[in-house]
Amino acid sequence: MRYWIIIVLGFIALGIFIFGKTVEFAKADEYVKIPVSEISEKAKFYEFDSNGVKIRFLAVKASDESIKTAFDACDVCYKSKKGYSQEGDYLVCNNCGRRFKIDSLGSENKNPGGCWPGYLPNKVENGFLLIKKKDLLNGRWRFE
Repeated sequence: MRYWIIIVLGFIALGIFIFGKTVEFAKADEYVKIPVSEISEKAKFYEFDSNGVKIRFLAVKASDESIKTAFDACDVCYKSKKGYSQEGDYLVCNNCGRRFKIDSLGSENKNPGGCWPGYLPNKVENGFLLIKKKDLLNGRWRFE
């Protein structure tokens, strides 16, 4: 009987691993690793768990086929915990309503103090989008 419980729990864990929206670590936990094949022109939202704090971020393909990443929060509206949604080629702040062209994402806020999707650098390597765990942790304050 005890073996059946272990087997069932193993299958449950395998199901969560296969079908869950968790992110995978690569290179000795230095990077979060997401298959590029998952990324499209429709923003995909992810969560990274940092000791119970869910750090939310997104990845989306721009019109030039580059992949843009950003925190699902900004320097100003983060306190609302509302994040962004996508309307066509724009991300829209669910708190203040500001709109941001997806093609313009991927840079640091040039006008600090204003709403702008939180900068989150990335790189693409061997068919995977890689985001430094350190960069995710640096944005944790937006989600505490």
